[in-house]
Amino acid sequence: QVQLVESGGGLVQAGGSLRLSCAASGRTFNMAWFRQAPGKEREFVSAISWIEGSTSAANSVKGRFTISRDNAKNTVYLQMNNLKPEDTAVYYCAADSTPRTLPFRTTTDGYAYWGQGTQVTVSS
Repeated sequence: QVQLVESGGGLVQAGGSLRLSCAASGRTFNMAWFRQAPGKEREFVSAISWIEGSTSAANSVKGRFTISRDNAKNTVYLQMNNLKPEDTAVYYCAADSTPRTLPFRTTTDGYAYWGQGTQVTVSS
């Protein structure tokens, strides 16, 4: 069983930056970040492949958020720049249990393992 532990959330002013980290305890394949704002469904943010480092991002974060991974540390990161109040949400790390090819899964049922979430709050 893989465990994912997120860190790096917090309170930041609009225009600021945060970097989220997700450390995995076991073997993972494609990994992703999702977020869930109050009263809304969990939505896809960004994903990164397990072997060649291909990435994908939601249109709402393209040009502002960058996903990366360090396979030696079994950790995935989400660098978030130029944050906006609408980015406020709980951010979840997710990992696939199967080595899949592209395209990335962008729905929650595409990932077997989930972290506990980390709160990101952007003030205006």
